[in-house]
Amino acid sequence: MFNFKRSLPRRQFLQGAGAAISLPFLGAMVPALTALAQTAANRPKRAGFVYVPHGMIMTDDANWWTPTTAGADFEMTRTLMPLEKYRNQLTVVSNLMGADGSGQHTGAATAWLTDAYPKKTQGADLEAGISIDQVIAAEIGQETVFPSMQLAIEDISSLIGACDTGYSCAYLNTVSWASATTPLPMQINPRVVFERMFGGTGTAEQRQARMGQNRSILDSVMAEAARLDKGLGPQDRIRVDEYLENVREVERRIQLAESRGSELADSAPESPVGVPHEFAEHVEVMFDLLHVAYQADITRVFSFMMARELSHMSYPEIGIPDPHHAISHHQNSEETMEKHGKVNRYHMEFFARFVDRLANTPDGDGSLLDNTLLMYGSGMSNGNEHVKLRLPTAIVSGFVPGNRHIEIPDYSKPIGDLHVDIAKQMGIELSRFGQRSDGGTVGLS
Repeated sequence: MFNFKRSLPRRQFLQGAGAAISLPFLGAMVPALTALAQTAANRPKRAGFVYVPHGMIMTDDANWWTPTTAGADFEMTRTLMPLEKYRNQLTVVSNLMGADGSGQHTGAATAWLTDAYPKKTQGADLEAGISIDQVIAAEIGQETVFPSMQLAIEDISSLIGACDTGYSCAYLNTVSWASATTPLPMQINPRVVFERMFGGTGTAEQRQARMGQNRSILDSVMAEAARLDKGLGPQDRIRVDEYLENVREVERRIQLAESRGSELADSAPESPVGVPHEFAEHVEVMFDLLHVAYQADITRVFSFMMARELSHMSYPEIGIPDPHHAISHHQNSEETMEKHGKVNRYHMEFFARFVDRLANTPDGDGSLLDNTLLMYGSGMSNGNEHVKLRLPTAIVSGFVPGNRHIEIPDYSKPIGDLHVDIAKQMGIELSRFGQRSDGGTVGLS
């Protein structure tokens, strides 16, 4: 006898003591012989925005960012090379205009997703514009636990007193704006993100005690997971097992980072528990959290600042002990430009690994990457002079035609026109976006 209607709920949780683990999309969630069951690739679209500060080394002769040819089959450059494997999902867009002349670093971060000039103020009366990630989240994020997630690596408090003259430091604290006057906070602590995603509860002291017990959140739901496993088909079992392993691995890495952090507590007491002290560890665990959030449909939209404008972070692990901001002011020194280019490439390698995770995670009949659009870039090009023309921009997506270098002529389009295109790809029609758009697009379709 065939079962035509029974299925798992689309929003299925494994419940445990103080924890609830969302499940990824499974075949068992689709009623047998329904239209959706016969088109299992009909999965929700997702969007992500990854920001890097201080621009890129753009010069063609050094072959760092900008491809030397336009159109298809462009020559892959040194910074973009980590994405070579995903050339057919990659679109490079050149010569977009940012908010040039508006706050050396403030305008770069603020306008990247808003295409709006920040109001010059040192007070609380901040003003810019709604960001494209929040426009998308309002349309596609209402069925998820979090309509959007905002993550970052650095704490803005370390930059107080070192911001753009006349502009509040708060402008550098985010790239996401819920409205023209409402910047959204970025979360830097992966432990906090993890507990919000999976229902960790209690006071800070209680959470600290739970960490001390070194008990995984998964331990409290494994009995229910075993019960669920018995009713699933072979492919669904594999997906659940892989997903739970991903969750456990994220938690293991957070615990490892916290244990290392506690060892350094005397030398760095201001660093909150849960924030890794090493850049690579911090970025990787944040990308892992975003991967799991996509996998379990906890969110469909994120923004992530891999570093902040005016960042003093250095990268001795790749032989660059100089602060990132300092080397962005390279004064056209080939040696310093080479250092900056290596930092650009280093950031791209982390992003490429995230893309690889999405490409290797099943989602319906395809992968997470097949159903995702990612934008990667910076709000300025030449960091030496704070130039906000010719913005370095890359789109990686499974549903946008790739293997293309779109070269905008004569800096004729603001980045807001790209956001109109991105919204359209996400199923949202906008007549224009930002302060300068004339309703045009850049041709992603």
